[in-house]
Amino acid sequence: MKVKHGKLVIIGAGKVGSAILNSILRMNVVNDIVVINRNRDKALGEVLDASHTTAFAYSANASIRVGDYEDCADAQIIVMTAGPSIKPGNSRDRMVLLEQNIAIMSDVMSKIVKYTTEAIIINVSNPLDILVYVAQKKFNYPKDKILGTGTLLDTARFNKILGDICGVDAKNVTGFVLGEHGATSFIPWNTVNIVGISFHNFEKQFKLTEKINKNKILEEMKTVGLDIVELKGYTSSGVALSACRLVAAIMRNEKCIVPVSVVLDGQYGITDVALSLPCVISENGIDKILEIPLDEQGTSDFQHCVSHLKEVLENCCYSPSQTTVTLPRKTTVCRKKTSTTVKMTMVFVF
Repeated sequence: MKVKHGKLVIIGAGKVGSAILNSILRMNVVNDIVVINRNRDKALGEVLDASHTTAFAYSANASIRVGDYEDCADAQIIVMTAGPSIKPGNSRDRMVLLEQNIAIMSDVMSKIVKYTTEAIIINVSNPLDILVYVAQKKFNYPKDKILGTGTLLDTARFNKILGDICGVDAKNVTGFVLGEHGATSFIPWNTVNIVGISFHNFEKQFKLTEKINKNKILEEMKTVGLDIVELKGYTSSGVALSACRLVAAIMRNEKCIVPVSVVLDGQYGITDVALSLPCVISENGIDKILEIPLDEQGTSDFQHCVSHLKEVLENCCYSPSQTTVTLPRKTTVCRKKTSTTVKMTMVFVF
């Protein structure tokens, strides 16, 4: 079936799914929204509530309805939010959701692929990178059409933290958080700048009275989302807007560059894992996965992230074969390359 431009399917009508529904209406980029939820009454309530907002200015006059997986057949984008989220008390580790959400993702994907392999799938559920990998590998979904919000929200949090320190709008901060949406995410500090001012010149240029503590910023970026869970019981606004940012980029064919979780296909010598790297996003999904220059610390952090995610996959689920990973070291200073080899054998059982 031909893809219907402007059609969005949201799977899951919980706190994140409903936040995405309400946020995307304000962006005026979709004209047909279908909500799928196990509890249809809950979905109907969210749909009715959101539909009334279309009468206000700046809200899209979109068709909003409750549907089923058949509605995925001509969808341009499917956003996956189904499954439990981390709760107060166990919010320090997204991996506690692993077993249950792998089962839910597998069930949802088995229903989606009955009707389409053309829709672009955006995963929001955790543990995000593992679920992106499982969904793509188990169902052989096109790699350029399945992604996760990944470190897009982590990047927004980092930019906000650093912008506040320097006294500038966070939107003027250029810097990505890469890797896992979780404990092994990292910041390639050699690429961080504000309007071309490199990170090591921030104290002087912005007249800061204290030296910027990179470790403190990294720790705050990693834990602030978990702190939100402890304070209000869940996160919704930030992750919803991250998903909506991707929906808008796809609908508008923006070809913008944002960090999202994708299954790697040889970038930095890595395969058989999903994590966040800067990607060019267009109406086709992932146009390009970019390899930005990493200094020695960034390369080490990246390798640690890859090893961690592959270990999780080995312990819980999937690898098609024995894999040898060769990670090139890249540095903008000496421009020399060395390599580190990591050998892993992984067994997948669904």
